[in-house]
Amino acid sequence: MIQSNLEFYLASKSPRRQELLRSADIAFKLLDIDVEETYPEELPVEDVPLFLAKKKAEAAIPFLPENSLVIAADSVVIFDNVIYGKPTSSEEAQAMIALLVGHQHLVVTGVFIGNKDKNVSFSDHTIVWIDAMTEEEIRYYVDTRMPLDKAGAYGIQDWIGWTKVSRIEGSFANVMGLPIHRVYHTLTTWV
Repeated sequence: MIQSNLEFYLASKSPRRQELLRSADIAFKLLDIDVEETYPEELPVEDVPLFLAKKKAEAAIPFLPENSLVIAADSVVIFDNVIYGKPTSSEEAQAMIALLVGHQHLVVTGVFIGNKDKNVSFSDHTIVWIDAMTEEEIRYYVDTRMPLDKAGAYGIQDWIGWTKVSRIEGSFANVMGLPIHRVYHTLTTWV
């Protein structure tokens, strides 16, 4: 239970991040911030999510009221040292899933929590194994779940997670988009 006189603002449009905060009984308001999700090409792939989370937070901080914190996050799927973000079409989603199935991949979420006076940032890593899928199963998944708003073109909390993810090493919530256990700890220990 968080007992704080601070207000929390989420700088994210992700319904999954909102769901995770609500599930952890963390009251928050939304802060609608649009930033271009670009990063330096030479940045190591595992550092990209934290770079983007910080970019979102820094854009939001000037709009924060007194006695408040912003929570910003970004998640990426990494396979073979390549970032797989949100697909732009059904065809791209099917191709992404076809690459990931039968292998393990890494999900990294960068989180930035803070205001103009203080901040804490961290990354959380989860390894995910997705079993082999037929072309028909991949097409079915993309057609019925339309995963165009999800990094790596899948959601662990839906059909693919329940029927094809055989193992994870790390936080399930991290794969959904926010390592809520670490966010909760950070907010409960904020001084």
